[in-house]
Amino acid sequence: MNTIQLPQEQRQRCEVWTRVMGYHRPVTAFNPGKQSEHRERQHFTEAAAGRHE
Repeated sequence: MNTIQLPQEQRQRCEVWTRVMGYHRPVTAFNPGKQSEHRERQHFTEAAAGRHE
């Protein structure tokens, strides 16, 4: 996988949204405890989840 490194002055902050209690909200609007919980979540892909090894 190739990655492109941008100079610091060209970088932008990426706003991450997630669905909580039926509403989509930016993670930055969460309180510190909920932000910590969000960082600890384990993510999966459907293809990987459907495999049985």
